[in-house]
Amino acid sequence: MSEELTQEELLAELAEETADIVEAVLEDGSNPDAIYMIEHHLSCDNFDVLEKAAVACFKKGYEVTDPEELELEDGSIILSFDVVVEMNLDEEAIFEDVERLVALADSFGIEYDGWGTYPEE
Repeated sequence: MSEELTQEELLAELAEETADIVEAVLEDGSNPDAIYMIEHHLSCDNFDVLEKAAVACFKKGYEVTDPEELELEDGSIILSFDVVVEMNLDEEAIFEDVERLVALADSFGIEYDGWGTYPEE
């Protein structure tokens, strides 16, 4: 990333991205009434910090995955975990979780790397 975004700019981008993802999933023929597994991605390069953030997410009632090492295109390694939420594909509700998780990531100095889901019939 070239320049750092303000929190407001980041949330505006993530709101647009959320709308785009929901629209794309539904346009691909997924069931609008299904329950989806929404995976929010958080990462950093310090295991201790990442672990504390994962515990904080768990204490807030979120399901969290075990941390994983990921190799980036430039060969560097980051650590990440997912926050998993099962819910309808409701843009507003998903974005509420995005806002909460961006704030939590910011409080720990880690990155919120967006979210994704899988098609549902």
